[in-house]
Amino acid sequence: MAGENVEPELLAEISTLGHPPRVIGIFRRADLPLGTREVTLALWHVGDPGNVGTLLRAADAFGAGVALSAGCADPTGPKALRASAGAIFRVPISRFDEPAGRRIALVAHGGRPLRELELEPPLVFVLGAEREGLSPDVLAAAEAATIPQPGDAESLNVAMAGTVALYELFRRG
Repeated sequence: MAGENVEPELLAEISTLGHPPRVIGIFRRADLPLGTREVTLALWHVGDPGNVGTLLRAADAFGAGVALSAGCADPTGPKALRASAGAIFRVPISRFDEPAGRRIALVAHGGRPLRELELEPPLVFVLGAEREGLSPDVLAAAEAATIPQPGDAESLNVAMAGTVALYELFRRG
């Protein structure tokens, strides 16, 4: 049906959005990019689809890959797709344990300041679910780093933390 017109009522019926879009795309999961890159965001049990999509978008902006653990939101779900703004079609996705490289776990408190770490690819930034954080096993396999925050917030949103870490790496150029 490429390029075909569809009645707005039909789009409203099949859309998951409150305000249906004027355009719908159909894709096969098998056509999505798989694999790893020299820099990866490894997501541990990140269940919010908006955060998964936003992290895909950040990875796309900085040329990174994304690795997902079991328990992560489906990156092809409606909210994740919308938040990724098309990045799902460009960013290679792998399983959590696949990417090679030094693992840096981004934690809210107790790690070395990210700005003090040597950041040389291959590199894997490990991010956990906002409520539960990272498991002891995952933390033990990585170096803990914190993004210093001079304000009063307890922590950054996981998608913001991943974006800041990628920016810090590529800012150093």
